Amino acid sequence: LAIINLVVGFFVGLASGACVVVSQHYGAGEDGAVRRAVHTAILFSVVIGAVMTALGIGLARPILVLLDPPADTLEDSIVYLQWYFAGMIPSMVYNMGAGILRAVGDSKRPFYFLVVSAVLNIILDLVFVLSLGMGVEGVAYATIISQGVSAMLTMITLFRTDSCIKVELKYLKLDKEMLAKIVRVGIPAAIQMAITAFSNVFVQSYVNYFGADCMSGWTAYSKIDQLLFLPMQSLALASTTFVGQNLGIDQVGRAKKGARTAFIMSVVATVILTIPLLIFAPQLVSFFNGKAEVVAYGSMLLRYCSP
Repeated sequence: LAIINLVVGFFVGLASGACVVVSQHYGAGEDGAVRRAVHTAILFSVVIGAVMTALGIGLARPILVLLDPPADTLEDSIVYLQWYFAGMIPSMVYNMGAGILRAVGDSKRPFYFLVVSAVLNIILDLVFVLSLGMGVEGVAYATIISQGVSAMLTMITLFRTDSCIKVELKYLKLDKEMLAKIVRVGIPAAIQMAITAFSNVFVQSYVNYFGADCMSGWTAYSKIDQLLFLPMQSLALASTTFVGQNLGIDQVGRAKKGARTAFIMSVVATVILTIPLLIFAPQLVSFFNGKAEVVAYGSMLLRYCSP
């Protein structure tokens, strides 16, 4: 989970770089620059996704061995991680495409596509694991297929739109100027998003030392914590688009006001969500695993770490 969060965080950061560049040019009414940025971003996502697929499949075993998980979980973890990395291209394409749509103010369709992907993932998990008995491979297949569907829906939207973010195969190329802008914003954001997850890779190795119950409690804590972080992350993405578009038309004061408003909203949301989290931590953990030892570990982690 920690390794997956590291990869996802890095990709989301890269996509935010494209979102910033597209939103600035879109706000300035520079349709030609928007088109170049969009096509560069999409092709860049495919290239990076392919590189990560190759690296991930090759390094999954040595990385997991280094983390020293319990012996009875190692092989299943390797299989799942390798299959997860096999789906890097559609995952990256979705994140980049969703960032482009959000950059021009369309935040609804990326959300709808993600909901479709999540529901499909759950259904396929039930079919592959419970009905077909495919075990961890079935979970991995479900993840890849659902990621592919979300990427496909996003790209269909970009192919069919009549706006300046329309994707056309003949224009797919890496524009050096746009790539430099995307990387200049995206790489620092990607490192920022990934740095906490990177530290958690090492934390995971220490958690593994305490056995399967602690691992399960850590997994439940991580999932709940990530879920409650989503409102703040969503506000940050919305703020990125708002600020980018206003800077594109040199409305610096309005951009600053929007950033302050988003910050206040995120602080309020954090406080509102943290209070019931601390009170109902055992019930939330038991939703994932009702074993008493797992609930104890998960509740402790939520109450100490989430605040």
